[in-house]
Amino acid sequence: MGSTRRQTLIGNILVYGALIIICIVWSVPTIGTLITSLRPADDAKTTGWWTVVNEPNFTFNAYRQVLAGKETTIVTEEGEEQTVSGQGMTQAFLNSLTVTIPAVAIPLLVAATAAYAFAWMEFPARRMFFVIVIALLVVPLQIALVPIFRDYRALNLNGTWLAIWLAHTGFGLPLSIYLLYNYISTIPRDILESAFIDGASQFTMFTRLILPLSIPALASLTIFQFVWVWNDFLVALTFLGTNEEVAVLTQYLQSLIGERGSDWHLLTAGAFVTMLLPLVVFFSLQRFFVRGMMAGSVKG
Repeated sequence: MGSTRRQTLIGNILVYGALIIICIVWSVPTIGTLITSLRPADDAKTTGWWTVVNEPNFTFNAYRQVLAGKETTIVTEEGEEQTVSGQGMTQAFLNSLTVTIPAVAIPLLVAATAAYAFAWMEFPARRMFFVIVIALLVVPLQIALVPIFRDYRALNLNGTWLAIWLAHTGFGLPLSIYLLYNYISTIPRDILESAFIDGASQFTMFTRLILPLSIPALASLTIFQFVWVWNDFLVALTFLGTNEEVAVLTQYLQSLIGERGSDWHLLTAGAFVTMLLPLVVFFSLQRFFVRGMMAGSVKG
């Protein structure tokens, strides 16, 4: 008995020790980025972040510059140098919200409706359409950008919010439909049959039963879609262009590094500012995350 307890204790110590080591190693880049964001620009460019142990020197100048907008020096027609303050992060933050909120809400609603139809409704070629949706999961995003860009140009949609909303909706739908289908198809049939006998329509069953019961899966997909859209750079650059008035946070951060990449240290401060909202979203919905990912994981 004592030997078994000793072996169990040793096993727990090894497991916990391995987890602690993994967490420390995984956190080193984040810690280094945080320390770099708090160091003076000259120190960040010339020495490694670990040297702060011997020479601690911290400042919030990088955060002030990121939030207020980077100042650039231009030469006027008269040959005089003039300092111009660039666009601050506030407008880019609002632009990111304008892109992200509809780009999360629209695919979730469409995917939930489609998943309910595939799981519980009978219509011709249902299985074939579902296979087509699943096949879209293997289509690389980069390959689809050029054809969609050409179609948008013909429709005069490039540079508009609608263009990027539709793009993120299309790219996010296949995975959302597949995951929600796996979850919705596990709902007991007796519940739906009882509602149907009581006279509930398909719309009523979807809004009163399916959506409330699917909150864990919807919350999990909200986290995935929000983080993907919030951190996206390629799709935003392709369909919104380089106009500062509609630039999102990732485009704003890219502009901070300067033409020759000499101001890369500002990215460390910008990275921590931009991660605040995704963290709020994650911790607000994380209690549903594991349930939503595990439910239906062995179905179909």
